[in-house]
Amino acid sequence: MGKSDLMDSVVIRMVENVKLKNSVLLVGLPGIGNVGKISADFLIENLKAKKLADVFSVHLPPQVLINEEAAARLVRNELYYKKRKGGDLIIFTGDFQGLTSQGQYEICYRVLELSKKLDVRKIITLGGYQIGKLMEIPRVFGAYTSRDMKEQVEKLGVIFSKNEPGGGIVGGAGLILGIGYELFNLPGVCLMGETSGYFTDPKSAKQVTKVVVDYLGLSADVSLFDERIKEIEEITNKMIEVPPEEKKEDLGYFG
Repeated sequence: MGKSDLMDSVVIRMVENVKLKNSVLLVGLPGIGNVGKISADFLIENLKAKKLADVFSVHLPPQVLINEEAAARLVRNELYYKKRKGGDLIIFTGDFQGLTSQGQYEICYRVLELSKKLDVRKIITLGGYQIGKLMEIPRVFGAYTSRDMKEQVEKLGVIFSKNEPGGGIVGGAGLILGIGYELFNLPGVCLMGETSGYFTDPKSAKQVTKVVVDYLGLSADVSLFDERIKEIEEITNKMIEVPPEEKKEDLGYFG
């Protein structure tokens, strides 16, 4: 939509006007296994992060969401912030990713524009890496645009494997990493938790979150994931195993 239309294609509504310094942009959007989304939501709650802005867009699904009291709200992405000594934290998450390639690019670009104004110095994106099977302890794979950040998270157990994921990184986790580096000169790293991809995966999200907490020195207790992990495991143990011939091939990317 143009300026003369009812609304711009991406509308960012600031909830608070705060001055942030030496910030890190952490991105956890819905995707495979919802790994990034679960991690971002956990950190927002655990760190008691405050709402910074709502991101509305014609590129998101045309719907409202209904809560337990039947109150409706327009779907959106959201930005939260946590002021910290040595550098503030901004968390980008939301209900959905953009429905089209154009939508993905526009939303990511606008969020990065705002991020520069909020003194973002580096980017960490989170997501799930679909492998089509359950893992007792999911590994965390990485991709990077900053060799310094790569070396730092590699010491925390992140695996950087040649040409993996084979299909590249699809969605906001990849785009924000790429656009941030190429167009905004922001270094970054992407953390990918192994996941079957068949259901919401808090076990994978826990491993990804542990890396973030250790890397940034956050005061967040990742053991709080364990109750939710137990609930998911009880559900999956009751499921009938899918015959091998019906299992999907490894997508080779994550969202």
